[in-house]
Amino acid sequence: MSARIPRIGLTGGIGSGKSTVAAMLQALGAVIVDADAIARGVAAPAGAALPALHARYGDALVSLEQGLNRAAMRELVFHNPAARAELETLLRPFILQGIDDAVQQAEGQPGAQAVVLDIPLLVENLAQWRAHIDTLWVVDCPPECQIERVLARPSSLGWTRAQVEGVLAAQASRAQRAAAADVLLNNNGTVSLDDLRAQVQQHWATMRAELFLTPPAP
Repeated sequence: MSARIPRIGLTGGIGSGKSTVAAMLQALGAVIVDADAIARGVAAPAGAALPALHARYGDALVSLEQGLNRAAMRELVFHNPAARAELETLLRPFILQGIDDAVQQAEGQPGAQAVVLDIPLLVENLAQWRAHIDTLWVVDCPPECQIERVLARPSSLGWTRAQVEGVLAAQASRAQRAAAADVLLNNNGTVSLDDLRAQVQQHWATMRAELFLTPPAP
């Protein structure tokens, strides 16, 4: 038996349905480590990265009382790859530490069947993460479907199609994610929630047999 519970790396482009799959895995007994939530937390009021952000960007973009002004920062980095790279470099050590702490806590939870590292840019940073996960699950759907889903979200109010297309262009391509996947989950516009859940349950059972329940060879 494995010395620890399995770690699933879960990823997919914006609007792919990754959060839906994460909820399905949680229902099966997995503990979710949400990298996006951790990234928001380190830049929130009292967040670990806030002093460094304030020192770099000042009061115009960062308030020590209210946290990072996300709308203003998004405007700064959206069309400026160098500015985006600088921000990512500043935040990375704080986010990695937060993820590491969350994984350790998750693995210690009674009854946990697996830990899911829900990381939007996992494929883009695969060299960094591959050794830390046992299997890589990718939620796949066509770009047009992604755009429609994002624009339909209440949280995306005010976003334009061009902005969503810009996010897609900055992420790994559909082909790159598919090539990296150990498990490819089809969530195109014709797949029902029941069909998606059936895929998740099938691959969950296979993973447990291969990584968790199979005894070591003699």
